[in-house]
Amino acid sequence: MKILYFYPENPLNKTQGNNVRALALLEYFRTRNIAVDFVSIESNDFTENELNKIKSEKLAHNTYLLPKFIRKKNQIKYFFYYSLPNNLKLKIGLFDRTRLKHIESFNSILKANEYDVIIISYIYWSKLVRKSPNLKNAKLMIDTHDFLTSQVQKKKHFQLGRFFQKEVEILNTFDKILAISPEEKYLFSQFINKEIALATHALPSKNDTRTEPEYDLIYVASDNEHNIKAVNWFFNKVYPLLSKSIKIVVIGKICRHIGEFDNVEKISFVEDLDTFYRQSKVAICPMLSGTGVKIKVIEALSFGIPTVCNERGVDGLLNKTNNGCLVSNDPNEFAHYIDKLLTNAFFYTAISSEATSFFNNYLSLEANYKLFDKVFELKSVNSLKNSL
Repeated sequence: MKILYFYPENPLNKTQGNNVRALALLEYFRTRNIAVDFVSIESNDFTENELNKIKSEKLAHNTYLLPKFIRKKNQIKYFFYYSLPNNLKLKIGLFDRTRLKHIESFNSILKANEYDVIIISYIYWSKLVRKSPNLKNAKLMIDTHDFLTSQVQKKKHFQLGRFFQKEVEILNTFDKILAISPEEKYLFSQFINKEIALATHALPSKNDTRTEPEYDLIYVASDNEHNIKAVNWFFNKVYPLLSKSIKIVVIGKICRHIGEFDNVEKISFVEDLDTFYRQSKVAICPMLSGTGVKIKVIEALSFGIPTVCNERGVDGLLNKTNNGCLVSNDPNEFAHYIDKLLTNAFFYTAISSEATSFFNNYLSLEANYKLFDKVFELKSVNSLKNSL
């Protein structure tokens, strides 16, 4: 089997949950000896040098970067080919991030190669394969990552019916749809008459790698609008209720939106998140809005780390209780859960055991790779290896 996998960012940047999920999928392909060509978008943070790391780690056979779009150098073309047509036809531009030369460059890759499966990440990039003359009978899959209508509901001129209809129309152009959570699989299945498969996030169990705690709390997040809203809620309403002797580490771009606190260590980027998870006692996932699985929650559970979160923090988990997460939208109760985990050893051990059990049963590599094998129609690992 040969797969073309398009993902628009750098999957080796592990401080963003979406990147971690993309990396996990590449790692699955590697374990199954599936030949993968990886395609992404050039940016200031993702250049040929970064792309070569993916190749050197044998996560892809061939790697490509579609050219970075610079509007200042293409203002006239941008106006006539994108801005004006979108305004005249009332297209929903929020669901299209392709720019000049993206489609042309992508089609040149398709023309030069033959693939069994083409995977596009996010409906934003569906135009890369729409009406392409170079698909050559490849099966088209869309990895949704999120229910995007919900993600854009705060945008100007948002109309629920119009945007949801557009999302459904785009998804219907693919042969198979990958949903990251059971909630989204159920939602899409009510409106789309195509195969919809659950492809959640899988990680190896790392519970036995934990070391003596260096941090009481760990919080990992990018700086999207949902995380910014959530971190403001935490530091304005929960943090004042916590003991200032608690040592907190915050990792990721969300650090740009956090003030200075004596007991809070901020780290914008790390190469290896595992080192910090191993040294942390409790994870937090304040999350008041957004959809899809929270990768940071799965990462914490893989270490058997109890996680305190809001209701949105357990979105996408098959079980909403007895899963290693303590859930509350109330600041006082949220703070109480943190305090109890840090001061009550018996309670901590019980919740940590729930985390480990739930993770092993539903989120481990062993559990999810079997599902992935069905998604990609692999009869078995042994038969696949014997055929190569």
